[in-house]
Amino acid sequence: MTFDHVDHWVFDLDNTLYPARCNLFAQVDVRITDYIANALGLDRLAARIKQKEYYQQHGTSLRGMMIDHGMDPAPFLAYVHDIDVTPVDPSPLLAASLGALPGRKVIFTNGSVRHAENVLERLGVADHFDGIFDIVAADYVPKPDPVPYATMMRRFAINPARAAMVEDLHHNLLPAAGAGMTTVWVRTDSEFSRPDLKVGEVKPQPVHPGDHVHHVIEDVEAWLADLTAHLR
Repeated sequence: MTFDHVDHWVFDLDNTLYPARCNLFAQVDVRITDYIANALGLDRLAARIKQKEYYQQHGTSLRGMMIDHGMDPAPFLAYVHDIDVTPVDPSPLLAASLGALPGRKVIFTNGSVRHAENVLERLGVADHFDGIFDIVAADYVPKPDPVPYATMMRRFAINPARAAMVEDLHHNLLPAAGAGMTTVWVRTDSEFSRPDLKVGEVKPQPVHPGDHVHHVIEDVEAWLADLTAHLR
């Protein structure tokens, strides 16, 4: 399967557009734990266990807190994304590759627009994207629920048969493949790309997780550089 047919590119953000080794999401993870601990009056260990339970059950800890505790999502998102993005290096190569990639590009993230904008500006690639579809636009329903995928495709007039989605959580590619998109899995052993793991659990990623993944890559920057070199 090639990419000659693709005129819309849908990219996840964290641990996808930048390498997981930046460990940027570790900052977000700590702040989520702290927020839940303060909101529910829990110690940090109990809050972290609750956080991971909600993540596995609902797709995001935020969703679980909203459902079970009626939490206001806006202060939560502002707090957990107030992080230092300097561990991410600017990437002129990624910017050049995105600029050379034919078609429109969209960010589809379970994070916030503010967080996405901060990361894109740090990478130096913000001007290459036509829009950001965040958790607020999804009415706080996270990937991999299929509803926000359909909403995102309507919002940006995306024909899934002519679209590709790039993502580090392979289960988030299931609805994309089901809709007819070409899927690209960014394989990483980062714990933040492993929603199946319990607190403290360690096990390797599968080499290939299933038929819903059409392409497996290790690094978006290198993959796009190679892909666009062949398009010139």
